[in-house]
Amino acid sequence: MTPATRPQTADSSKVPARTLAQHLASFALRAQWAAMPAAVQERARLHVLDTLGLALASHTQAYAAPCLAGITNAGGAGDCSVIGDERRLAPRDAALANALLMHGLDFDDTHQSSIVHPSVASLPAALAISEQIDATWDAMLGAYAIGVEAAIRIGAAVKGGFHHVGFHATGIVSHFSSALVAGRLLGLSEAQLCAAQGISASTASGVQVFLEEGAWSKRLHPGWGALAGITAAHLARAGFVAPSRPYEGRFGLFETHLRDTSIDAGAISEGLGEQWYLPDTCIKPYPVCHFIHGCADAAVVLHAELSGSLGEIDHVIAWLPEPTLPIVAEPAELKQHASTDYEAKFSAQFVVAKILLHGRLGLPELTEAGLAEPATRALAARVVCRADPHSSFPKYFSGAVTIVLKDGRTLHHHVQVNKGAGDRALTAEDITAKFLSNAALTLGEQRAREALMSIMDESPRTVRSVMHCLRSPAS
Repeated sequence: MTPATRPQTADSSKVPARTLAQHLASFALRAQWAAMPAAVQERARLHVLDTLGLALASHTQAYAAPCLAGITNAGGAGDCSVIGDERRLAPRDAALANALLMHGLDFDDTHQSSIVHPSVASLPAALAISEQIDATWDAMLGAYAIGVEAAIRIGAAVKGGFHHVGFHATGIVSHFSSALVAGRLLGLSEAQLCAAQGISASTASGVQVFLEEGAWSKRLHPGWGALAGITAAHLARAGFVAPSRPYEGRFGLFETHLRDTSIDAGAISEGLGEQWYLPDTCIKPYPVCHFIHGCADAAVVLHAELSGSLGEIDHVIAWLPEPTLPIVAEPAELKQHASTDYEAKFSAQFVVAKILLHGRLGLPELTEAGLAEPATRALAARVVCRADPHSSFPKYFSGAVTIVLKDGRTLHHHVQVNKGAGDRALTAEDITAKFLSNAALTLGEQRAREALMSIMDESPRTVRSVMHCLRSPAS
C-alpha cells in the first residue's frame, strides 16, 4: 500500500512534511467557536438537539436497561449525567452510556460521503468532559464541532473503505474524534493532541458481525470510541509516548484496516479549518440504516399510488446503491424474515414492505407488534433487491422501488436525493418536532419543551445546567 502522505518537495529533508495527526491536532487546538461560520454554528446546535432527543427516546427500548446496568456495574460513580436517567457516573462511563443511548436507535445523523455518524462520534466525549470541568455550553459546542469535522474527514479519506472490509466506520473514527474533543477541552498541547491520536490507533475497531443476527454490538461502538478517546487524552497529557503517524505510518490505521484501499489523505488536511463539512451532515427522517432511505422515500410515494391495491401486488423490487447490498439486502433469506428491531433496521426488504403497507416508518413500526405483523412479513418475503444503475451514491443515498402487480402492470418511483440530504435537508422546524417527539417519550411533553429551550438558548450557561434538564424526573 502506498503511504498516504502528501508528495515530498525537493527540500523535504530540511522541512519534514506534517503528519495527518499534526494537521488535525493544530486544527483542534486553534479552532474557536466564536469564529466558526454561522452555518456551522446553526447546524451544530440543531444536530446536538437531534442527538440528545434520540438519547432520551432510547429509554423506551429493550436494550437500554440492561446496557446501562452493565455499564454502571463495570464503571465508577462520578458527577457526570446519564441522559434521561438518575445515574451519575465517571466521565468515561457517562460518555459510554450516553453514546449508546444516542446511537442505539440508528436514528442519528450521517455524513453521506464519509459514511460516518459524526455527532455520536463526538458529542458523548464533549458532554462528559465539559460537565466534569464545568465548561460553558459554547465551549462544548466548539469541541463538538471540531470532533465532527475530524470524524467526517477521516471517513472521507477512506471513501467508504471501512464498510467494504467489515468495519463499522463510526466505531473506528470515534476513537480519534473523541480523543481530539477530550484533548481540546482538557487543554492539551499540539504535541499531546498528536499523541492522543497515536494512542487511539491501537484501540480503534468495531466489526460488523452484528449484521448476521441483529445483535446489539453496533450500539456500543461509538461509546467505546468515546471511552477510549478520553483515556487517550489523559494518557497523552500525562506524558505517554505514542506513535506519531497513526494514520499513514507503516502498520498504521490505513494499512492495517484497509490494506489495498486507495486513500485520499488530502481529504483530511486540505482546507481544514476553512472549509467545513459539518453543515452537509444529514439528519435522518427514518430510524433505519441510512443506505435504505432512498428506497423508503420511494415507497412512501408508491403507498399513495397503490390506494387500496395492496392485495394486487405480485412482487416488489427495491433498487439500492450496489456497494450497500451486502449490508442491507444480503443474505436475502435473512433480510426477508427480519425478526428483531435491529435486523429490521438493516433490511431493505422489511423497510420497503412496511412503508408500502402503512405509508410511514417510525419507532412504532419497529415495536414487537410491528415486527410480527403478518402482512409486513408476507410482503417482505416478496421484496427482492437489485443494484440501482442510476444511483448517486455516496453523495446521496439514492433508491427506487418497482411494484409488479398480478396483472403484469408496474408502478415505479426513483429518488435521486434522499430526504434529509442536499436540498431536501430537514428544516429547523422538522428537527425541533423530531426532538420533541423523541424527548417526550421519556420526559413528558412539558419537560421536553423545557429541555428544548435550555439546549437552544444562546445565552451564556454551563453544560451542567443543560444536562440537569435532561435527567430523569427522579434525579
